Amino acid sequence: MFSPDRPFTGFSVDDLDAAASFYESTIGLPVERVPAGLELIFATGMRHFVYPKENHEPATFTVLNFVVDDLAAAVDDLAAKGVDFHTYDDENTDARGIHAGGGYGPDIAWFKDPAGNVLSLIQS
Repeated sequence: MFSPDRPFTGFSVDDLDAAASFYESTIGLPVERVPAGLELIFATGMRHFVYPKENHEPATFTVLNFVVDDLAAAVDDLAAKGVDFHTYDDENTDARGIHAGGGYGPDIAWFKDPAGNVLSLIQS
């Protein structure tokens, strides 16, 4: 019988050192180096696996979402650390890259890690 014990998610990067620096110094997550890559450690105990891949191609979709209490403050904090947020040319996205859900979903802001993987901040 299929009985998963401790599921986890993962994605690839092209530069493990750059990823470790970004997730630890910029995002503020504890990062643990493991033989096959990195583990991002969340306060809930969940771990997210990041592995090096020589021919890495970033996903075209969001691979990791961070739920925050104050989206505007989180965007401002990361922007001050050099994170560029994606801005869409529509009436629902402001100049900082905060996309208002408008009743169809949460308020959200997208950005990329050094490997080009799409991440987001989502208003809780």
